[in-house]
Amino acid sequence: MEAAQEALDKVPEQSSQMEIMDVGTASSSQVAEAAKDIAFGSVAGIVGKFVEYPFDTVKVRLQSQPENLPLRYRGPLDCFQQSFRQDGFLGLYRGISAPLAGAAIEISSMFLSYRLAQNALQAAMLPSKEPLPLPALVVCGGAAGAFTSYLLTPIELIKCKMQVPSQQSSMMKHGSGPLILITSVYRHEGLRGFWRGQLGTLIRETGGSAAWFGSYESISALFQRFVGSPSKSINSFTDDNTPLATPSSLPVYQQMLAGAVAGMSYNFLFYPADTIKSVMQTEEIGLIASIGQKKTFLSVGRALWMQQGLKGLYRGCGITVGRSAPSSAFIFTIYEGLKNAFS
Repeated sequence: MEAAQEALDKVPEQSSQMEIMDVGTASSSQVAEAAKDIAFGSVAGIVGKFVEYPFDTVKVRLQSQPENLPLRYRGPLDCFQQSFRQDGFLGLYRGISAPLAGAAIEISSMFLSYRLAQNALQAAMLPSKEPLPLPALVVCGGAAGAFTSYLLTPIELIKCKMQVPSQQSSMMKHGSGPLILITSVYRHEGLRGFWRGQLGTLIRETGGSAAWFGSYESISALFQRFVGSPSKSINSFTDDNTPLATPSSLPVYQQMLAGAVAGMSYNFLFYPADTIKSVMQTEEIGLIASIGQKKTFLSVGRALWMQQGLKGLYRGCGITVGRSAPSSAFIFTIYEGLKNAFS
């Protein structure tokens, strides 16, 4: 009897130990997945940034032309030719150090927060093994973009100022680099100055990321359904928008095509917010301090609309959408490839 009683007493202890081990295993698994998201997303983001950066430089220079002066560039090709004559090909990569760091932070945080948002929504809405429907994935993408925007704005501020040296002429004569610009922004505007243009970044990243992930998931699902891709592909959906699987085993060309469509969706839909942000972030630092009245997101948008109309808000959109296709294709393909290789 005593032996039986001792055995019964040990059962709760063993159950508690097993629960602790399960929690520990789940926790270590989450940490490992987070580390993979950060590492794989960083690599994918850096490669994508190298592909797109010259086009991004042209885009920012087109966007940031002063609205009260005659336009310096007639279009993307003219901007590229003038920039190439003035600075050479390497001039189109001016200021890339900050964007490389930004791309690593942006893409890794987007993939990480996208997965965490899915986990949170899954726990709140559905049984653990039931996949999220497409609208829920779009919401998760928007949440990931909103979080990322707060990390990205300071990096984009420095990037834009490096890309448009003509408006920082007095500083550029002295070889202005990222550290000098960071010091100047802090001296004139304080810590809050690094988040100048945050509303534009928030709108672009929230809406754009919802479109980015939503388009990628949708196009991958179409491949799964109609082209007959392997069953392990990205989230394929039934008629009620419920996913069948995940995208990592799509053929490479299908991953790249889905990524290209996603990149174009991300950039086109909320492009005016990015234009307003670029104008705000390329305004000369000393001029902002001397005026004493900062331009707001709405005031800049209103001025662009009054002087140039819708065309002004979409200035440089063509080259932006064009360069986003290969960049986004590489980002998704590299991320999925690394994820498969180390799974």
